[in-house]
Amino acid sequence: MTHMTEHIDVDVDPQTAFKVFTEEFDQWWGRGPIDAFESWRLVKRRIEPGVGGRLLEDYGDEVLVTGTITIWEPGARLAWTTRNDVTIDVEFAAVAAGTRVTVTGTVPEGVDGTAQLAMVRMAPQWFPRHLARRAPTPDYGRLHLAIRSATPSRTARFLVDAFQLEPTGDLPAEDGDPEYTWIELRVGTSFVVIWGGGGAPGSDTPIVFVDDLDAHLAHAESHGAEIVSPITEHGYRAYTARDCEGRSWQFAQAGPRIGR
Repeated sequence: MTHMTEHIDVDVDPQTAFKVFTEEFDQWWGRGPIDAFESWRLVKRRIEPGVGGRLLEDYGDEVLVTGTITIWEPGARLAWTTRNDVTIDVEFAAVAAGTRVTVTGTVPEGVDGTAQLAMVRMAPQWFPRHLARRAPTPDYGRLHLAIRSATPSRTARFLVDAFQLEPTGDLPAEDGDPEYTWIELRVGTSFVVIWGGGGAPGSDTPIVFVDDLDAHLAHAESHGAEIVSPITEHGYRAYTARDCEGRSWQFAQAGPRIGR
């Protein structure tokens, strides 16, 4: 088995930390376009209380169960098992400054737990930010921007330091492969994503959310737009096309909480 553990220190008592972690899960867990299995139609996330409760992504007409509660001790401990038998264990312990939240993921041999271990990787970034803010984050609007960068981390840090864009998570200390780097910055109800994505610096791409993506694609094709990539889905549904000057645009499906 493989184990991964992270610690989070927050300045509230264990009961409050547990309550916020579970009851405000929909607010503190990532709200970006790739933070749910199908972000484009996500209505709400929920953690149902008690042993046997479920972690849910609610899509309105159906729910996706991402975990089942195995331990429920308010103010002390929470654990669940995912669909592929990965276990996430969250402990809440009082410390002088408030609470130390310890998140541990356990992955059985032969199981790819990459998606499930996102809880261990991202809770230390998103949970304290929400506790410090304790206010609902507005849903994303229609117009966004993907910036191509060979050095995404350095570029993101400059935009935060110089232009005061708000990072939604911790900025990487060093640049990795830009093709696999996705750094999200927030500007009001819009996001700016720093991404290698196969383009050269300066070949930035507007991202526009539309009501009916399939109809939009058909209309664009009928009016002479060059379709660079058809509709694909990775959290959000989108296609890419070029305008009359060769500029790339990405159009994505609006949903209940993104692109409205």
